[in-house]
Amino acid sequence: MIRPRQIAPDIAVFPARTPTLPPATHTNSYALGGRDVLLVEPATPYEDEQRAFIAWVRALAADGRRPVAIVLTHHHLDHVGGADVLARELGLPLWAHAETAARVSVPVARALSDGDELVLDGPAPARWRVLHTPGHAPGHVCLVEDGSRAAIVGDMVAAVGTILIAPGDGDMRIYLEQLERLAALELHLALPAHGDAVGAPSSLFRGYVAHRLRREQKVLAAVRRGGPQGTSAEDLVPTAYDDVAPAVRPIALLSLQSHLDKLVGDGRVRRTDGLRYSAVEVPA
Repeated sequence: MIRPRQIAPDIAVFPARTPTLPPATHTNSYALGGRDVLLVEPATPYEDEQRAFIAWVRALAADGRRPVAIVLTHHHLDHVGGADVLARELGLPLWAHAETAARVSVPVARALSDGDELVLDGPAPARWRVLHTPGHAPGHVCLVEDGSRAAIVGDMVAAVGTILIAPGDGDMRIYLEQLERLAALELHLALPAHGDAVGAPSSLFRGYVAHRLRREQKVLAAVRRGGPQGTSAEDLVPTAYDDVAPAVRPIALLSLQSHLDKLVGDGRVRRTDGLRYSAVEVPA
C-alpha cells in the first residue's frame, strides 16, 4: 500500500490501519486544499500509525501548506480512534456534526450543518460544502467540492467490503434516501473511507440502493414463510442471507434487523412484544 499518495492536485490520501470490519483493514484520511488544508478522519487508534499520520501532516506544513482543522465524518471508532491524540499533537480543532459531537469523548470546536461551506484559500481556492447524510450514523457528513465535483463520502459506500447499517445507530430508510441524494449530484469522484477512489460514482450509489432493496425483498419473503405465528430475527438469517458464509451471520443479523425495522415502519411487517415478525398482507 502506497501512502501518502496524491489523488488530485489539492487532494491527498493517507490510508491508516484501523480496527474496521473485514475485509477492509484501513481507513482513509484525506488532506484537502492547496494552501489551507482540511484533514478528514483522525481514524487510527494505533500509536505507530498516529506517528506516521503526524509526520505526514508536518511534511505538508513544511511544504508551505497550513492545516486548519480536522473533520470527523461520523463517530465510529475506525474514524475517530486518533481524534484526541492527533488534534492535541497537531494543535488543530475538531469539526463535526452536532450528532457526532454528542457521541465522542473529545471536544468539538465547530458544529457542522447541512449546507455549510468550508472555504480553503490557495492557488485555486476550494469550497467544500457540507452534506448531512445520516443513515449509517446519525451525524454522518459528506463534503462536496462543486467545482471539481469531488466528494468525501465517509461510510456511505466503500470500494472494499460493504457498509453496515446497524439497528439503533443506523436507519435503513434514511440511508437509502441519502444514497439517492448523492447519486443525483452526478459527481465525478467519490472518496470513500475504505478502498480506492471511485470515478463517476452515481452508478455505485444507485447500485447500493438496488442491492439493499433486493435484500429487503428476501427478508420480506423469509418473514412470509414464517406464517402468521411469526419468526424471530435470528431464525430469518439463514434464509434471508443464504448467500453469506456462516461466519458472517452475526453481522448479517444486524443488517437484517435494520431491514426489519424499515419494513415495520413501512407497515409491511408486524412486530410482536415477543420480538417475532410476521407479514402484514395487503388486500389485492
